[in-house]
Amino acid sequence: MTDTQTAYRSALFHTLDNPAHQPAGEAHQYFADGLLVVENGTITHCGDAESLLKELPPHIKVVELPNSLITPGFIDTHIHYPQTEMIASYGEQLLDWLENYTFPTEKQFSDPEHAQRVASLFLDELLKNGTTTALVFGTVHPESVDAFFNEAQKRQLRMIVGKVMMDRNAPDYLTDSAQSSYDESKQLIEKWHNKDRLAYAVTPRFAPTSTPEQLDVAAKLLKLAPDLYLHTHLAENKNECEWVAELFPESRSYLDVYDQHQLLTERSVFAHGIYLNDEDCCRLHQTGSSVAFCPTSNLFLGSGLFNVKKLESHKVNIGMGTDVGGGTSFSMLQTLQEAYKVTQLQQQRIDPIQSFYLATLGGARSLRLSDKIGTLLPKSEADFVVLDLESTPLIKARMANANSISEQLFILMMLGDDRSIKATYSGGRCVHQR
Repeated sequence: MTDTQTAYRSALFHTLDNPAHQPAGEAHQYFADGLLVVENGTITHCGDAESLLKELPPHIKVVELPNSLITPGFIDTHIHYPQTEMIASYGEQLLDWLENYTFPTEKQFSDPEHAQRVASLFLDELLKNGTTTALVFGTVHPESVDAFFNEAQKRQLRMIVGKVMMDRNAPDYLTDSAQSSYDESKQLIEKWHNKDRLAYAVTPRFAPTSTPEQLDVAAKLLKLAPDLYLHTHLAENKNECEWVAELFPESRSYLDVYDQHQLLTERSVFAHGIYLNDEDCCRLHQTGSSVAFCPTSNLFLGSGLFNVKKLESHKVNIGMGTDVGGGTSFSMLQTLQEAYKVTQLQQQRIDPIQSFYLATLGGARSLRLSDKIGTLLPKSEADFVVLDLESTPLIKARMANANSISEQLFILMMLGDDRSIKATYSGGRCVHQR
């Protein structure tokens, strides 16, 4: 070990695989007294503190974190940064909510100063809640993407965003054209994609707001670089699904619209996916596409209940999404709480180990970044969160009776929020401290 390292002593937990497909106990690692060693933004050692301390030179700084649990940073696979200041807008379902709240709010992002201010607030909220990577919607304005990337770059974060593409069924002040969406997206890709820790997502809002020509343009954009993302919405709301069927009568299903336009790839992430049939799930698996499970948004907008077990049975990649501002919290802990309730309402159950998998390694796999983030394994980027096991009197009292790491995780899911985040680290740097 070299003298440029910092060691963090705490309980450590991370998943190694999807617990839904592995025998109990083989899909995660837990060290009640662990040591995480970081050098130049990368994890070099993760294991039992007593063993690793014997190898540690005496002058290496050891940060003691009592009553804490270190996990990988949370990964949010679907969120809208322009909707930060319209979170908790009352009383609509999806299509009316877009018309009455979302579109007027997004109009303001043609102003670079406004976009910069909201992007800064948004990123601060993510870090305050332990989220270190997110797949993010901008607006139709290139200025919104520039502002977001500028703020993310300042903080040296691993973030993904894209300019929204909409050439129909939206207000004139928010529509582009197939050609202008191609030109503007291409310029943004050339400017930002793979710059530092940033990446670009081709982002048609959803099938109803893009003509077939624009969906073809989205596929053309994906060919500009092999590691570009595709980020859009899918089968969120029953009325939306009926609308898609009217607009695309030649398509077998909502998913098939995207499939016919060659938008199902290993780097495609579809938000929601509530109303999918078995054939859709098979296509998602075959193409390596992923779905973002957004429980607080689905409940808030009355959209429906996401069927985790169905998608798991088809081995579809799943990540968690807060979907702010339809979603009601930036907190991944609160999002996991609602995910548990969604499964309970369907006579299913999602255990705490799998919940934390979905919020970390599951998200990393959905984004094809599991070689970089999502675990505490050596060579991973040092994106991690320090969770406070005594952040509230109630959590402290409940933890006193917890007999396993699984029970501790469940308590954090059920009772935790931003107060449970003691610190957030990105690339080995502390980017939030409570």
